[in-house]
Amino acid sequence: MSTQEHPSPRDWDSHSPYVYPPYRSTVLRGPTKPLVPLKAALSDLAAPVYGQDDLGELDHDLTRNARRNGEPLGERIIVTGRVTDERGRPVRDTLVEIWQANAAGRYIHKVDRHDAPIDPNFLGAGRCLTDAQGRYRFVSIKPGAYPWGNHPNAWRPNHIHFSLFGQHLAARLVTQMYFPGDPLLALDPIFQGTPAAARERLVSRFSIDVTQPDVALGYEFDIVLRGPDETPMER
Repeated sequence: MSTQEHPSPRDWDSHSPYVYPPYRSTVLRGPTKPLVPLKAALSDLAAPVYGQDDLGELDHDLTRNARRNGEPLGERIIVTGRVTDERGRPVRDTLVEIWQANAAGRYIHKVDRHDAPIDPNFLGAGRCLTDAQGRYRFVSIKPGAYPWGNHPNAWRPNHIHFSLFGQHLAARLVTQMYFPGDPLLALDPIFQGTPAAARERLVSRFSIDVTQPDVALGYEFDIVLRGPDETPMER
């Protein structure tokens, strides 16, 4: 980017509000006072924090990076897409991390008390760097729905959490990817808390071109960091 170019401002209208009462925990944790701008010194680091040397060979493949005694259970999927700026230009060498529940809707986490089985061969976490075209690629298991206690009979839709790191530790964005046709989307306060005009940006697209014959179904999920097509992020 030349010194004459300036990034577009953030499209705050595409993001969910800090406090959205149907999503009950936001009432407790959402800020109620004006935000305090951070000093520029926190973002003075000019070089990428991460590089290829920080990644393991199987970090991107959640079907293999935690195997103990066999294949993880569930429907195998491939999730890929591009990370771009507001002008469609690739965002290179960005660390993309994902985490998710297993096929039964259970996380490997001590606070997850859902009465569903833990898969000993599936950790539910992976990471990779975007390439020169801004593309990332993960192989995983389609996550299951799970109850989450927000309201009576509350179930989270199938989803994958995404985290993107920029050029320094203070530059981190977090979002969620959903699957097309999920009937729980209409009932989910987190998804519904996103402004209606931007919700579909959180839903992946099935792709027969990405699908690997006899192995895994393919989904595409592009992430736009700024501008009018900005992907909604968690705040």
